[in-house]
Amino acid sequence: MKVMKFGGTSVGSPERIKDVSSLLTNVGEPVFAVLSAMSGTTNSLVEISNHLYKKNPDKANEVIDNLEAAYMKHVEKLYSTEEYRTTTREFLRERFNFLRSFTIGLFTSFEEKNIVAQGEIMSTNMMVNHMKENGHDAVLLNALDFMRTDKNEEPDTKYIHDKLNGIMSVEDGHRVYVTQGFICRNAYGETDNLRRGGSDYTASLIGAAISADEIQIWTDIDGMHNNDPRVVEKTETIRQLHFEEAAELAYFGAKILHPTCIQPAQQAGIPVRLKNTMQPEAPGTVINDEKVKGKIKAVAVKDNITAIKVKSSRMLLATGFLRKVFEIFESFQTPIDMVATSEVGVSMSIENDLHLDEIVEELNKYGTVTVDSDMCIVCVVGDLDWNNVGFETIAADALKNIPVRMISYGGSNYNISFLIRGTDKKRALQSLSDTLFHK
Repeated sequence: MKVMKFGGTSVGSPERIKDVSSLLTNVGEPVFAVLSAMSGTTNSLVEISNHLYKKNPDKANEVIDNLEAAYMKHVEKLYSTEEYRTTTREFLRERFNFLRSFTIGLFTSFEEKNIVAQGEIMSTNMMVNHMKENGHDAVLLNALDFMRTDKNEEPDTKYIHDKLNGIMSVEDGHRVYVTQGFICRNAYGETDNLRRGGSDYTASLIGAAISADEIQIWTDIDGMHNNDPRVVEKTETIRQLHFEEAAELAYFGAKILHPTCIQPAQQAGIPVRLKNTMQPEAPGTVINDEKVKGKIKAVAVKDNITAIKVKSSRMLLATGFLRKVFEIFESFQTPIDMVATSEVGVSMSIENDLHLDEIVEELNKYGTVTVDSDMCIVCVVGDLDWNNVGFETIAADALKNIPVRMISYGGSNYNISFLIRGTDKKRALQSLSDTLFHK
């Protein structure tokens, strides 16, 4: 069985829903579909929540009314029989009345999560109704019945495995199983969501739980590219990546995939394939545990980076210096991307600068602090094991005319990263592309 996840743009209109339905029914084997909310819906639901936080129920109701009107138009285009139009209209009215119930009384994050969950609940119901109307054997499984996080807000994989397989044994024999991405219950049974990776994470967790043959992530892009196509000319789709290579690219800026979402698939040894809903015949990118020796695969970039350097000659060789520095970042819950050390100091890069002023104030106790803003991290990914003599030199040579603030190499066998000014990004990416892929 394949798990097939479809993002918001893939189910963003009645026409797209019909296309996805055709894809699901032409696979030739049972499939498990994971759907996001229709594109734009989650933004509207967040807007409703924001109005309610500001105690503005009239504006919230206005957004609800507009969203309901849009969905009722979708119903007219999606279904060809009055039976299924009526059934779906009644379901949607129930959901929108549920949303209106939050405009009266206390509003907290608990209510917000219930509101945000409605997008996926509506899209999956509409999909299954459409498939049933056309005579297809489809069944809707409620993600809230089996998808759960633990008290650490991490997926409860044993619970997910046991509950989902129990449900599947009862619903055995169907051609298409459909469920919601992103949403779940927390350890206390409340409606919640997976946050990181969203629906992709759901698909990976389901694939691992049911021992799927393959997990497919369908978007509006033909797989992962070897550079940023928004910045660089003549990029190409990467046909194969190792799990670790894909994770590095996702972490350092490749928007098509979230770095955490492939972890369950990697642990279960299940390949992940990135596919394009608009070009279903294209092979896309497959992510598995196969290593390709002696090849650089891709370049990614992470924007809006801040570099922080702490220089302190009095801390020369002092034990505990780095621990004290890192504890400051930990206390403000600010992850560090890159680190470079010397005898008298340490340089670090961060993406989240929310607490930058407080962090700098604390670091000043240990030395002179220098901050460089508007930086970016350029990450070169491939077989970069240190035994491959010269690979790091090739990447560095491509940046010989660009000032490099920091270099990170050796922490992984799959990447070398360069911290540069954001204004040099386009030139750096194009030079790397010309040197690594178009020689």
